[in-house]
Amino acid sequence: MKYSAFVVAAAAGSAAAASAPAYAQCGGNGFTGATDCVAGYHCAVQNDWYSQCVPGAGSSSPATSKAVVTSAKATTTQAAPSKAPVTTSQAVVTSAASSAKGKVQYAGVNIAGFDFGMDTNGASSGGYVDPGTTGQAQMNHFVKDDKLNAFRLPVGWQYLVNSKLGGNLDTTFFAKYDQQMTYCLNSGAALCILDLHNYARWNGQIVGSSGGPTNAQFASVWSQLATKYAGKPKVAFGLMNEPHDLTDINAWATTIQAAVTAIRKAGATSNLILLPGNDWTHAANFVDNGSAAALNKITNLDGSKSNLVFDVHQYSDSDGSGTQSTCVSSSSNIAGFTKLASWLRTNGRQAILTEAGGSNDQSCLTAVCDILNYLMTNSDVYLGWTGWSAGMFATDYVLSEVPTGSAGSYKDQAIVSKCIAGVFNSK
Repeated sequence: MKYSAFVVAAAAGSAAAASAPAYAQCGGNGFTGATDCVAGYHCAVQNDWYSQCVPGAGSSSPATSKAVVTSAKATTTQAAPSKAPVTTSQAVVTSAASSAKGKVQYAGVNIAGFDFGMDTNGASSGGYVDPGTTGQAQMNHFVKDDKLNAFRLPVGWQYLVNSKLGGNLDTTFFAKYDQQMTYCLNSGAALCILDLHNYARWNGQIVGSSGGPTNAQFASVWSQLATKYAGKPKVAFGLMNEPHDLTDINAWATTIQAAVTAIRKAGATSNLILLPGNDWTHAANFVDNGSAAALNKITNLDGSKSNLVFDVHQYSDSDGSGTQSTCVSSSSNIAGFTKLASWLRTNGRQAILTEAGGSNDQSCLTAVCDILNYLMTNSDVYLGWTGWSAGMFATDYVLSEVPTGSAGSYKDQAIVSKCIAGVFNSK
């Protein structure tokens, strides 16, 4: 999982210190560093793999004792529901002009921070970190120096509405997030993805299921966000980060349809909307687990499917979790993209890879570059990618795409220079 062992940039320091610094890791499966925090911070469990020093005087309870933890992005198998094939006459062609085969339209990175503190069960510790001008400087660098043109800005649902499910956008928090979105739009980027980073959940309950947030509550936050950005067509709406362990993919499609309808009714008629599937929206599982067939039914208000794009993720370590520093051979990962590409062409659909990445180990450089090269040569159905992740991570986080140095003299991580930007600029 992306949060296996991250430390935010502000928390550079030794894990062996007596007290972990602000926003540092302080626990997690296999963690051996400091488990208490400096004054004014407490150790809050984010998930089984990671606990973090966040502001406040709450009780410290780092997660260190679990012997076995299921990989957060593990590729579980589900029987695909029987679906009648969709004919090409029903196919969608996005209004964004398809690029010439051999070069995707979009490539960039995630700018993380406003998602910090969000657990994979949809709970929130409140420990977000505003990327502020650091995010701005990074985006300016990636556009100017690396010729990248897309950024994904993940954010916790609870933060947006001040933990009031179905409530209005919190004015104070949203002003901070909107500033980051404005930085993205002003950077010269062609695409700025607003990503709701809640794993299809709110405090452990699945959206649209019994006891969970209603579809109307989910649609409410998207209606408000769409109203804010309806006049900004470069803003894309990533409806939900990594749904997982959903019991009914068709019920999930109904939830997604409610959000799409709300967005279009709010006047955001030309923005891209990204549709996520089950199993952490793994590209390799997207067809077999029924996500493709179920989400293919979703339409705009007029019954069309234009600008409705499938949102997929793929990591290249042995279990697809993004937690390991070495990666497996590319063949298994590319096989999943090949199957999905065939389905996309048959059904006239497109997808975008909004999370991919790896360490700077040569095995990961090879695997990630191979995947992105495959997307380049299949750009009729793949719009591009955003790597995980830059923003407020530390530069030594296993999946860090945070440049070293300072604004004006940044030096890119190898995974960025060779793969995320290198492949995009190779043609």
